[in-house]
Amino acid sequence: MSKANQLLLEALDSLKAGDLRTGPEWERAHEICQAHEGEADFDWIHALCHRIEGDDGNAGYWYRSAGRARNRGTIAEEWAAIRGALAG
Repeated sequence: MSKANQLLLEALDSLKAGDLRTGPEWERAHEICQAHEGEADFDWIHALCHRIEGDDGNAGYWYRSAGRARNRGTIAEEWAAIRGALAG
């Protein structure tokens, strides 16, 4: 597994460890994504971070940057969809 894939999964797993809420695990995921700004998969997770935060405007920016549409399901459903896409 590449270093980038490891970091993507670390960011996602941090969000899950934090029960998909803001807090220290959210901060870790956010930091990882910010360090890889402009890379589509990191931007996709960055969008989810801001969706979790409740900042829909900022989330929208990151969805556009990632070339992805916002998932219309729950945050947990979107997390699972991203995890499946990246692990699969």
